[in-house]
Parts: sequence; C-alpha cells; structure tokens
Amino acid sequence: MPSRQLRDKTPSRTPTPSGTLPEGYRRLHSAFRWQVPERFNIAQECSARWAAQPAAARRMAIRTFANGTVQASYSYAQLQEQANRLSNVLVAAGVRRGDRVAIVMPQCFETAVAYIAVLQMGAVAMPLSLLFGPEALGYRLENSEAVMAIADASALASLQQVRAECPQLRCVIGVGAQDVLQGGAQLHFASSLAQASPVFEVVDTAAEDPAILIYTSGTTGNPKGALLPHRALIGNLTGFICSQNWFGFDGQTNRSSKAVFWSPADWAWTGGLMDALLPTLYFGCTIIAQAARFDPQTALQLMGHCGVTHTFLFPTAIKAMMKTCPGTASATVQKQYKLRLEALMSAGEAMGDAVFAYCEQQMGVTPNEMFGQTEINYIVGNCARHWPPRAGSMGMGYPGHRVAVIDEDGNECPVGVPGDVALNRFDVHGQPDPIFFLGYWKNEAATRDKFTGDWCRTGDLAVRDAEGYLWYQGRSDDVFKSSGYRIGPGEIENCLVKHPAVVNAAVVPKPDAERGAVVKAYVVLSADVAASCGNSTSARADLHARLTAELQSHVKGLLAPYEYPKEIEFVDALPMTTTGKVQRRVLRLQEEARAKGLAG
Repeated sequence: MPSRQLRDKTPSRTPTPSGTLPEGYRRLHSAFRWQVPERFNIAQECSARWAAQPAAARRMAIRTFANGTVQASYSYAQLQEQANRLSNVLVAAGVRRGDRVAIVMPQCFETAVAYIAVLQMGAVAMPLSLLFGPEALGYRLENSEAVMAIADASALASLQQVRAECPQLRCVIGVGAQDVLQGGAQLHFASSLAQASPVFEVVDTAAEDPAILIYTSGTTGNPKGALLPHRALIGNLTGFICSQNWFGFDGQTNRSSKAVFWSPADWAWTGGLMDALLPTLYFGCTIIAQAARFDPQTALQLMGHCGVTHTFLFPTAIKAMMKTCPGTASATVQKQYKLRLEALMSAGEAMGDAVFAYCEQQMGVTPNEMFGQTEINYIVGNCARHWPPRAGSMGMGYPGHRVAVIDEDGNECPVGVPGDVALNRFDVHGQPDPIFFLGYWKNEAATRDKFTGDWCRTGDLAVRDAEGYLWYQGRSDDVFKSSGYRIGPGEIENCLVKHPAVVNAAVVPKPDAERGAVVKAYVVLSADVAASCGNSTSARADLHARLTAELQSHVKGLLAPYEYPKEIEFVDALPMTTTGKVQRRVLRLQEEARAKGLAG
C-alpha cells in the first residue's frame, strides 16, 4: 500500500547530503522512496477500501456544518453506497471510461459522492466552481468535450445558457429540490440514486490513467486544462503528511482515524480537492463540509465546535481573522474558540511574519507554508514537526521531490540569486516523481513550454538561502524594476498589512517615464477605520492623505528606501481569484491603461 511511505523513525539508508540542512529534513529526504503500484484508483483508496472494512466503514467520512452546528454525518459505508448508485446512474446515461464529467458543486456530501463515483468508473472528473459565469463554464465544457454535468441547483441557469455551445454535453444531473428538472436538469440526483443499484465494482485503472481535469487560469490567453493521473494523489501525500504535521501517521498513538480536517478551500480547486478532500479520505479520516461563504468568525466557531485538528487556510483568510478576532495575551483566539489545532497549512500567497505570529500566538499552532501548482502540486513546504518553519519562507522540497531554483537556461542558481522554482521529473534517487500532470488538455505546445529539459517550471520566483529554505519573490510577471532595483511585491504587502488600519494590500508597478516604474500600493482599510470619516468626502480625503503619509513612513522604516510605495490608492476590495489569490495582473493592466490614457 502506498499509504505507508513515511515513518516517524525513518532509518537512513543513503548518505545524507552535505550542507546545513536541518537534520530532520535530511533524514526524511535521503531515505524516502516512492511506492507507486502499476494499478491504482483514487476512489478505491479513498472510499471503497474503507467501506470494505467493518470497523472503518462506520467511521465518519463527511460532516456538514451550517448555522453554527453539524447538520449531518455520513460514514464511509454511506459514501461508498451512494457513489455506487451514482456510478450506475452515469453508466446508464452513457458515460464511459475516459469521458469527462463536470462537477459544479459546493462543499457538501453529494460533491464527495460525485468524485468517488466518477473516479471509480474510470471516467475523468472535471471540477468547476459555482462562481463561474456562463462564459467561463461554456469554455471549459466545450473545450473538455464533457458528456455529463452534475450540478447544484444554483448553477443550472448558467449551464442552460451555454448548452447550445456544448454539443457533447448530453445530460445534466441536478442536485437539490425536484424543481431542478424545470431548471434545465434532465435527471434529479436523489431520485435517480434511490432507484439505482448500490452495487458497483471499481474499474481496474492504471496509476498512469487520467483521473482529473482542472482548468488553471494563466496570466494570458484562455485557461489551460491540466490533466492529472490517478498516481498524482500518491505524489501529493508526502506534502500533505508533512504540512499537516504527520497527518495519518503517529508513532506513539496511531491517532489517524481521529483527525478532523476542514478548509474553506473550494473542492472545485486543487487546494480543496487535492490538498483537503481526497487526502483526508485517503487516510480514512473525517472532513467537514461547509458551503457558506467564508466568514472569519464563523470559521473559528466551526473549528472549535467540530474539534478540527488539521486545516488549510489561505493567508487572505488568516488576515481577515487577524482583523476581526485579534485576541489578547490573556484571552487568545485559541482559548476563546476552544481550538484544538495540531497543524495549519497555508498556501496561495506568502504568509509574512505578521500572519505567522498570529497563528502561533493566537491560534496556538505553528503554520506550515506550502507551495505547489495544479500541474505539480504540494512540492515545497514546511513541517513544524520535523524541521523549523521560517516565517515567510516557502520551506524546502518535500520528500520525494527534487526541487531547485533555476535560471533561464535551466541551471541551478547560487544561494541568494532569484530564479524560477522548478521540479525535476526524477527524484534524488533517479526515480520518476508521481506528482506530475500528464499534460495540458489538447495543448501540446503549452505542455512543452512548461519544461526546460527535465525541469518543470512553475513561473514563480524564489531565492534559496544557505540552509536550503526557499523565499518567495512573486510570480515572474509580478516582479518589476524601479530605478534599476528589482521589486518583489510580497515583502511590501506584508509590511503594509502589519499596520493596524490595513486589511489587505496589493503592490504593482505604475509606469513612470524617468524610473521605468514606481511602486504603487492598493490598500483595503479595516471597516472601523473606513467608517470613521462617515459620508464626508472631505473627511475621507483627509483620512487618506494622513494614512498615505503614515503608511509610506511605516514601510520606509522597515524596508529598503526604494521599496516604499510612492503612491497609495485606497479601494473597497482587491480583485481576487476564486481561490483567494490577489489578481495583481488586473491592477497592473489598469495602471498601464491609465498611463496610456494620460500619454494620449
């Protein structure tokens, strides 16, 4: 079984690399070997094998949370039975092995059922966010040639608008009340499953067979579909285990079945699907599902009420918690909400020391920052249990992954020199790394461009320090030069967020004739500060002028003189992706358009 690849007391079978790497890291990395079976199916490992064991079958797989309490609990036996019924419904509707099935659903039990059902029949699951409008849905459905969609009632109107553009889409299964059949669905989820057989035999798939198609939003052009094989889940496991402080393993108490996981990350995205739902089920543990929009106070209440032991939170979410629930030394957030966190993983943006300190001092847990992409997920990060995280550092390559910072020619950069974070196709022992995607759907050119030899480029810049830690510098298209200085936005944004008036910030270049570009910051103020000036235009202008000078002085006092924002624009909200990342590109293009307008 590939589920037991890491041990707390791993003996060193190979010489440890030279240098100053932490001992715990050296021991794990040098001794690790991938165990990838030739035949492997994600659904079999995440559900069917647990349902087949009498004791494990009774464990709770999914608990749904709403309105301050657990609404329902579903065992592994129930998950598998419902997945079997849905697989039979899909087969009867004409879905065949390799067909793409769209899943347009929120965090809920039915979504987990849909993934297991599609994967165990050898079809390809295609997650789609409920936030997508008709155009976004239509492109992905048409490009993927999806034959079926399983959709929440709230998505049916958008699906109806694009059905004519998607001739391959033969059927839509609506989840919700019976009126989904009037909203454009051909089948009703609950009714169809009730009439289907609860018996289904998991299809024998190769580890290399396609399993999941996730569309990534790039900086230019249409989104690209990253096709993931079943083996990708195995490649994910070392990062998941390490970032969650040995989730699934415990040398003393073997508590894996008692772990409770929750993350606000949408199960329609890599962060929610591959970093939360599937690995939690793989270890036979419980995951909490909550479909509501993220609210910082509700999130803390959920974690305390449900006894959440492990979580994945975006820095944006933690920043919101910092402002809404700051806590004190005597009444920490951990005490107020009775948190029992054993691990907190964070990804998507650099965390920064202010957020790091909040996690430690108020939430009672040392955060493990992680870095990865849909194409090569969970490759870099920290593990507080075995090597010390550094505030703001991405960490180091997780066991099994050969990670480097490379230059334009594919050569490894010296310590302290920025370069592109890249992953080699082969691990440190020369064995294939199972984390790799199969390629971009119907886009061989983009797949080729992703690689320099055996190195897969991420497009994210970092520097490596003498101890092997990587420090994020930003996307390659986010970093810019001002008066000859190379500017990375992350450090400045982290500095701005430390100011008590600031909830969030984004830094972009503003075109400048003399200096090429100047540093500009878009800043979102906390609600109480923003409301302090009332509806008075002059009071708001005075507040902004005072805070501009204050924030500029704040950054000057903490960073290099050339890094302070020469201009600050106060906004109600920043443009964000559906996965919680700031879209600096939107702001950068806005500045370029403004500059062209003035020049014209």
